[in-house]
Amino acid sequence: MLSNFAKASKLQRPDRSRGPSKMLCVGPEESASTPRKHVTGLPDFGWRVPMSYKCNVKCSPFAKPRISQIPQYIGLGLRYAKFWIAKKRQGRRPFIDHLNQMKHKPIYGCPLGGIGSGSIGRGYRGEFCRFQMVPGMYNYHVIDANQFIISIRQDGHTVYQKVLSCAQHKRHGSLNEWDWSFPPENGLYHALYPRSWSVFYIPEHQISLTCRQVSPVLPHDYLETSLPSAAFIWDVTNEGPTDLEVSIAFTFKNGQGTKEDRCGGVWCQDFQLDCDGDAAAKGVAIHQKFSGMNCSYGISAKQTEKVVVSVLTKFDPNGSGAEVWESLREKGAFTADISLTPSPPTSRGQEIASGVCACQPIKRNSKGLFEFSLAWDMPKVQFGAKENTYTRRYAQFFGINGDGAPQICSYTLRNYPLWEERIEAWQEPVLKSGSLPAWYKSAIFNELYFMSDGGSIWIEASQSCTFSQHSTVKDFGRFAYLEGQEYRMFNTYDVHHYSSFALLMLWPKLQLSLQYDYGDTVTIEDKERVKFLMAGQTGVRKVANCIPHDIGDPDDEPWIRINAYNIHPTDDWKDLNIKFILQVYRDYAATHDMNYLDFMYPKCQVLVESAKTWDKDGDGVIDNGGYADQTFDAWVMKGASSYCGGMWLVALRMMVAMAGVLGRTEEQSEYQAMLDKGKDAFEKKLWNGTYYNYDSSTSGYHDSIMADQLAGQWFLKASGLPDDSVFPAEHVRTALLTIYKSNVLGFQDGHMGAINGTRPDGNMDLTSPQSEEFWTGVTYALGATMIQEGLIEEGFKTAYGAYHTCWDILGLHFQTPEAYTANKGYRSLAYMRPLAIWAIQWAIEKFQPQLMQIETAQCMVSEKNLAVSQVRKTSLPSHCHRDDVEPVNESSKISTQSHINGTRAELISSDISPSDDNSKLENNLCFEEHNKYQSNDHSNPNLNVTDTSNEHLTFSKASSNSCASVAGNDTVSKLVNDKGNWDSDGFNSLNPHTALPETIENITHQSEVMDIIKGEIKQNTEQASA
Repeated sequence: MLSNFAKASKLQRPDRSRGPSKMLCVGPEESASTPRKHVTGLPDFGWRVPMSYKCNVKCSPFAKPRISQIPQYIGLGLRYAKFWIAKKRQGRRPFIDHLNQMKHKPIYGCPLGGIGSGSIGRGYRGEFCRFQMVPGMYNYHVIDANQFIISIRQDGHTVYQKVLSCAQHKRHGSLNEWDWSFPPENGLYHALYPRSWSVFYIPEHQISLTCRQVSPVLPHDYLETSLPSAAFIWDVTNEGPTDLEVSIAFTFKNGQGTKEDRCGGVWCQDFQLDCDGDAAAKGVAIHQKFSGMNCSYGISAKQTEKVVVSVLTKFDPNGSGAEVWESLREKGAFTADISLTPSPPTSRGQEIASGVCACQPIKRNSKGLFEFSLAWDMPKVQFGAKENTYTRRYAQFFGINGDGAPQICSYTLRNYPLWEERIEAWQEPVLKSGSLPAWYKSAIFNELYFMSDGGSIWIEASQSCTFSQHSTVKDFGRFAYLEGQEYRMFNTYDVHHYSSFALLMLWPKLQLSLQYDYGDTVTIEDKERVKFLMAGQTGVRKVANCIPHDIGDPDDEPWIRINAYNIHPTDDWKDLNIKFILQVYRDYAATHDMNYLDFMYPKCQVLVESAKTWDKDGDGVIDNGGYADQTFDAWVMKGASSYCGGMWLVALRMMVAMAGVLGRTEEQSEYQAMLDKGKDAFEKKLWNGTYYNYDSSTSGYHDSIMADQLAGQWFLKASGLPDDSVFPAEHVRTALLTIYKSNVLGFQDGHMGAINGTRPDGNMDLTSPQSEEFWTGVTYALGATMIQEGLIEEGFKTAYGAYHTCWDILGLHFQTPEAYTANKGYRSLAYMRPLAIWAIQWAIEKFQPQLMQIETAQCMVSEKNLAVSQVRKTSLPSHCHRDDVEPVNESSKISTQSHINGTRAELISSDISPSDDNSKLENNLCFEEHNKYQSNDHSNPNLNVTDTSNEHLTFSKASSNSCASVAGNDTVSKLVNDKGNWDSDGFNSLNPHTALPETIENITHQSEVMDIIKGEIKQNTEQASA
């Protein structure tokens, strides 16, 4: 049976038996890992491979530049080596360790856990790997003892027992009594973040098992999304003629696979807590410390009337594993009863592991359900310098002692069905679109893995942080994520600029919180002396009146010592100040948050004044300084440049708009005059008839074709300003087509993405290692720009190249790099910038809404697993339902306040109402576009454009067949101009998959949810202590 699954998923050229795509772009089957056959219980879209899949392409990290490029980096290399040695002597890790780059390990799958509370990676063959418990610090070990084990018994005798993993195991290593021989050709893996499915088929007993992995990553949710947990739901089908008894055991070891695991002092304790109705969560907690910080792991299974759960408090993960294996073989269960007596602490040199086993009879031609959860609780954290202690976001619900893993396990088992309801509602409009390519339906969600597995940290606002104490930060906490797992800097701003669309669309309050943090740094000065490695000069850590490069290194003290980056001084980087202005206006255009604009506008003024000093010839366009003074930090720009100069002009246009909104007419006129002057100079210096030159210098590469030359136009239009107000529309279109022909189609027939730079003859620009790289995030951003401008086919084919290369060819799935090259090289695995794919979704929803039409004929029909459906119907907590919630009627008009209801789902996420009626749910998922901003493009029949007195353009899309009508423009104007009601429209326009707005009222009600959660936890704690 599953051998057919494996054949269906074999990586090969697509077969087009399902007919052509409705779009004239890259077709749905073009990605090798795109599902081709429907498998019951699995989505029809995502990243799917057989467990026998092996990436045979040998990739290697970037090690050395071309000989012609070496001279410019000799000094950097010598100074970096000295810096690296000094760090090692201090027992610290360099923020970028070029001498120990991550090796190519094409094993990864969908990670575990919510956002900002640590993460645990999983491989597509069943491995538990890539641990990040200490904020921002990774360990890449595969833990053998962390496994699921199946035992099948017939007539009281075990007839089958294996580890449910196809990962390689050392024959003479630990746990050698376990059977590691599950045939990989009988396994199938499917990922659609934040869920994944692992399918195992046992033909000799006609048993099929599907493990559904669920993490609480929920858009517009600021409570449960922070939880450090995941659920594993096993659906087991007995298709044979014999009644069987099936046991599934879950084992887990202390630590992260490092030397610290053997430091001693680790102990385990069983627990049993109430779950749904008469069900109970039974499991074991492992209590330990990481870098001196308390942390507990918890594993549990749900015991029901049909399922019997047993636990094994401790066993030796370095032994043969015989005690585990024989117990399961003899009884199909662990022999020990629940004991509240803790195990003795381990001695130095010892490690410890625990197990939980669920068992139930499954009659012939019937199904069984096994539910497990994994949690980790590390609520109080410190960074490397250990100067401050911070509290993670989720700790307000589960305490700060680090012993809350049992409660989190129980909570996860109770609530994962609701999480799945909300995940499906969020993803459904994309997955059901009849026009979006199938590869994109995988990429848009699976690239989001970086939100949890990007070293993210989500903490409560703390007085010990010197920076912002704004209400948004106080209410929603501080958020940071790494530039990359190899580039260990938090919130690297020039890169976040690309990935910020993901935060703004899904967790907008975190985007605003991050912006407040940076806004507070503008006028701050830190006079600590720093040596910069590129040129060897010394300077201060942070210069006043500029945006820093990053918020700090997690191995030091982020938020206190900012600017961990010391390759270049970044106070005169030409893109940082400008990108801040671009994000400020875009965020305001999306939120109408007048408090935000009031605070940020003076900061933007300061930054404009600083940037004006970079205009060396007084022509109105800032000039690059002849070194790599922007995000392409190894690619020199000099004079006016298309990249920085273009964004500068857009920043001025946004200052005009912001001044207009705030009624500052004199300043508005001043910025408009600056813009008019700069526009003329920009066109004269850089436009050559077919594209904008790289820069205005006399270098031999000044006329290179840069893929990212329209970065300014991208944000201009995305923010809703008239799209010809800075750059002539015909120039924009011509430049994009030139980039497409030269930088995209010129390489592997357009199947590699966009190379950063080409020469006018179409050859690579070889002046810098970065000019010949393909940047994944830049490729996605370029695709978004094309789609915004109506070049839909070109945009999707451009973006497809990045996904295809990383996820299908190079084996870089769930570790998307910053860059890759034509010779199978890569740089900086697991990087932030690829989240720019969410700018494509932004472009689709704002400018190409017809692509979100629901597919009715050509998509594969989605079939829900019956057992899963039953769980969803019966396991929702009683307080999730309210009689006064009415479904949205398709013919009714949606106003900003029309769906502020009292259901638990809404209070937590401001998203959806649980409903068993799919048609009603679909209505709840309609677009509500009444407060978006877009260009004054009357050629698009889907747009209704209104001009306001302050040039701020509001727009709404006409309702489609599947969407309810939108509110009138009078409502919009009122919301724009009513400062007292600035947050009332919330972010429903940026979350068009749901109709519920994210409002002050709903956010306020989250305190009620906290009380509910705390009440449940208190009750369970009392039961545990009893």
